[in-house]
Amino acid sequence: MDSSRLTELTGSELAALIAGKELSPVEVTEGYLERVAELDPRVNAYITVCGDEAMAAAREAEAAVARGDRLGALHGLPMGVKDQFDTRGVLTTSGSRSMGDNVPDRDATVIARTKEAGAVLLGKTTMTQFASGLGDHWQYGDPPRNPWDLERDTIGSSNGSAIAIAASLCAIALGEDTGGSIRCPSSATGAVGLRPTWGRVSRYGMHGLCWSMDAGGPITRSVEDAAMMLGVIAGHDPNDPVTSRLPTPDYVKGLTGEVKGMRVGLLREFMDPEFCDGEVLEAVSAAVKALEGLGVSVEEVSMPLLRDARTLASPVTGSDAAYVHAAGLRDRPEQYGTNLRRRLLVDALIPGQVLQKAARGRALVRRDLLNLFRRFDALVSPTLMFKLGKIKYAEPITSREQARSRFGSGTGDVTIVAAFTGVPAMTLTCGFDSNGVPIGLHVMGSHFQEEKVLRLGHAYEQSAPWRHARPSL
Repeated sequence: MDSSRLTELTGSELAALIAGKELSPVEVTEGYLERVAELDPRVNAYITVCGDEAMAAAREAEAAVARGDRLGALHGLPMGVKDQFDTRGVLTTSGSRSMGDNVPDRDATVIARTKEAGAVLLGKTTMTQFASGLGDHWQYGDPPRNPWDLERDTIGSSNGSAIAIAASLCAIALGEDTGGSIRCPSSATGAVGLRPTWGRVSRYGMHGLCWSMDAGGPITRSVEDAAMMLGVIAGHDPNDPVTSRLPTPDYVKGLTGEVKGMRVGLLREFMDPEFCDGEVLEAVSAAVKALEGLGVSVEEVSMPLLRDARTLASPVTGSDAAYVHAAGLRDRPEQYGTNLRRRLLVDALIPGQVLQKAARGRALVRRDLLNLFRRFDALVSPTLMFKLGKIKYAEPITSREQARSRFGSGTGDVTIVAAFTGVPAMTLTCGFDSNGVPIGLHVMGSHFQEEKVLRLGHAYEQSAPWRHARPSL
């Protein structure tokens, strides 16, 4: 098969062809490595490309097919991994030059599970420094670039994995989401990004930022791929005591396409034209009509506390991040980006009274959200409420006005809600703006209800005219 065609297939399509001996894992991996060599210098998706290791794993995967071994769900699929996850024998930087010699002797649990399922580690993808360095220069080369428009931003720290999926530089990818870092870049690049329920996926071997919000999850080309990956990486891990002991459903089997009678709430706070761009509103409204055409019951609902979620979450994430990096800030402050260092030092001064107020506010947001989930199977909204601007080259922030401009006020922040309350959420494309850049539909479910989120998203995706659209590079 022609390599340009091969790299446009979804992971699920590739897995079926490999299992049927119509494609070999070696052929697939070679095709992706050729494309990475040709195109990654333009989009900067990777920090490290594991060419030799990937080919060795692909040959082993091919031998398993020839022997007639039982194949895992991800057998022979080239995978990009956010450089926040430990990978045995492969450089793991967490986006920071200070970790430029860190070669772990173990795999993170999610990496071990994907390898056991047959995935081929293609490389480690670009990320902001310590998954928190927005506003600083990228420490590993030029800023990552949106394949739909190389001058447009990609928003969030899992940029590299989302770009690699959108540009067909890997078949499947892993990201990490503290407040939206899977879903925001996935929305910006037209990928499917799924943040699982907090505790559904092990974080052992993942470099953390905020203990009570961090979650690893798939970034893929289709909802079916996301379901396939989640089925592999989910489940209890004794190395991560907060992982749930609930059984892992067969997420792929749950993609029946049957959504008639599902009840969906459209979140009014995130559809407010005062804060949400008109083109985004139009695309999400059209997606809602499409869902209604599939037999879904949609009702506009209001939850006023949504607008306060980011304000309440900020001291929680900030204080935790300052704790995680306390030793680094003390011993090697010069290795942190200017703006990140300043933010972490300020976050270290957050008073206990503020954290107590945030904890109480968090309980109220969770209460109101769970009340909505007693009425609805899922809640939908835009993923990003604005059209993506062009990449801004980082300069030190020296005033409050610059900080507000760079990081926003937090009003109407969509993705933080699921992270703050621990519920699952997914983004998938629901249209394109006038600049030709994807717009994301955000689907949020109740705790451990990934099946409903995936089923609704899959049914919509199958009806969408752009589900096969790819950026032209």
